[in-house]
Amino acid sequence: MISPNSRRGFLNQVLSATAVASAISTSGGLPAMALAEGVEETTWKAGVAKSVITPEKAVWLAGYGTKRVPAGKLHDLWMKALALEDARGHRAVLITSDFQGVPKGMSDRAFEQIKKEFGLDREQVMFTFSHNHCGPRLGDDLVDYYPVEPEQVELVNEYTSLMVKNVVALVGEALGKLKPAKLQTGEGRATFAVNRRNNREAEVPALIAQGTPLVGPVDHSVPVMTVTGASGHIEAILFGYACHPTTLNFLKWCGDYPGFAQLEIEANHPGATAMFVNTCGGDQNPLPRRSVELCQKYGHLLAVGVEEALKLPLKSVSPKLRTAFELIDLPYLKAVSREDLHPLLQDGNAIRARWAARMLQKLDGGEKFATTYPYPIHAWQLGSEMLVIGQGAETVVDYALRFKREFGPGTWVCGYTDDMISYIPSRRVWEEGGYEGGANLYEYGRPAFRWAGDVEDRIVASVRKLVKQVRP
Repeated sequence: MISPNSRRGFLNQVLSATAVASAISTSGGLPAMALAEGVEETTWKAGVAKSVITPEKAVWLAGYGTKRVPAGKLHDLWMKALALEDARGHRAVLITSDFQGVPKGMSDRAFEQIKKEFGLDREQVMFTFSHNHCGPRLGDDLVDYYPVEPEQVELVNEYTSLMVKNVVALVGEALGKLKPAKLQTGEGRATFAVNRRNNREAEVPALIAQGTPLVGPVDHSVPVMTVTGASGHIEAILFGYACHPTTLNFLKWCGDYPGFAQLEIEANHPGATAMFVNTCGGDQNPLPRRSVELCQKYGHLLAVGVEEALKLPLKSVSPKLRTAFELIDLPYLKAVSREDLHPLLQDGNAIRARWAARMLQKLDGGEKFATTYPYPIHAWQLGSEMLVIGQGAETVVDYALRFKREFGPGTWVCGYTDDMISYIPSRRVWEEGGYEGGANLYEYGRPAFRWAGDVEDRIVASVRKLVKQVRP
């Protein structure tokens, strides 16, 4: 005989099975969320959207500290969004762009509106920028870097507000396109990035011609992730590289080498959207440089690195997503004082003189300078196969090399996320000094000359904490 408890258990199983069958018959398939304990969908959902962001008005080109009025374009600039939803319905959106630097004042506005309209928290959105120097100025990014012209200030503010609306709409479009997809990941290689701290630019062409090895840490890996729809068609190809997009310094809109790489990849895969993230290229340059031909060459070499990865067996990414985020306080070595600033008003360095005048104006208005800056850090775990770390600003290559060693294969370490801020040195670079590790914070408008020496320790502690949260 069957005991009463066994009969109840059998009856519950029958009712559960009946409920699942009913859900399948009425919806045409399993619903996105769990239908019963242990029953859930086994695929990702993904949505891709992109938008041209080439300015229609004469916003100056960013990145070189001079008045750079646009004079045409080589190709359009783009902003792109990839929305992901895992088997349990957890969502995240990655935004890539051809901007030189997205300032906090712009990204904060975007995050606030994205939260209001789509319910996505800060941990669920990464806003990356390629750091392309043939892209437009934005908001208060490098505000003291350029000569002050009221008409240009108005144009930049107008364009920045337009881009906030643009990115919010883009996120909405990507979320609206969510549909079943397969994610796969792999890795290629490209070798044109050169550690600019350890190799003199003028000597690099001769060293390469002679076959003399270049020196200094580099990261020549090209991480790749593909998004394939239910039909088997590749919908998106996300890839990264650690190198400044500074091949060109002229006056035409262009995405630099990442722009040419994306165009070539999209030509190779009709209908796919190519998306680029700058991993940790703060101390890496494409060398030699300064010609369109070299820019196209580096774009091609990067595209070849992507294609080589696609020819190898790719690893499927299981449909589970965890996200974590933290703003940490990065301390300055010392906030500037009036005594520091007054001598700089007559400085031969125009950027530093503009900065000093603006800082003094703030002090005259009663402002007290902060001694720290809020630094954004993300950790996204995709399945067990892929970890994406997102760091604000211009991170040097040491961060990527360190975190990939610590967290293993499948780790992506993206700089240039959420906020431009400044260079973020490792302890090694801080001790060595020089441009990326020295007293250059004035160029970014910060109320200090230099970071404190423990910024790497603080960042590492935060990354470890966030990774522990997202890894089961």
